[in-house]
Amino acid sequence: MNWFVWALLSAFFAGATAILAKVGVADVNPNLATAIRTTVVLVFTWGIALATTSTASLHTLSRRTWTFLILSGLATGLSWLCYFRALQLGQASRVAPVDKLSVVFVILFAAIFYTNN
Repeated sequence: MNWFVWALLSAFFAGATAILAKVGVADVNPNLATAIRTTVVLVFTWGIALATTSTASLHTLSRRTWTFLILSGLATGLSWLCYFRALQLGQASRVAPVDKLSVVFVILFAAIFYTNN
């Protein structure tokens, strides 16, 4: 499959996430809901990674790679915490489109950080 199919699948699952999360966060603290979701993602992704990749490749990652993956993880966590709080307070049909403004931020950040490369 090419990148476009994967991107469509990503959009599909992100859409499903919004609806599933809205129902799941209804009667629980959004931070706890995010922690539960993150635990599921953690176990699920490590399972896939260990099934498809040699653990020896962990030792070959550069310090730069580790730094940016850790920063990306922190940004993801903050995004999810904010998203779940927004879902708890607002309608999914309103929260999800605002969340998709992330595309605008990607374009902006790319223009700022990659114009000199």
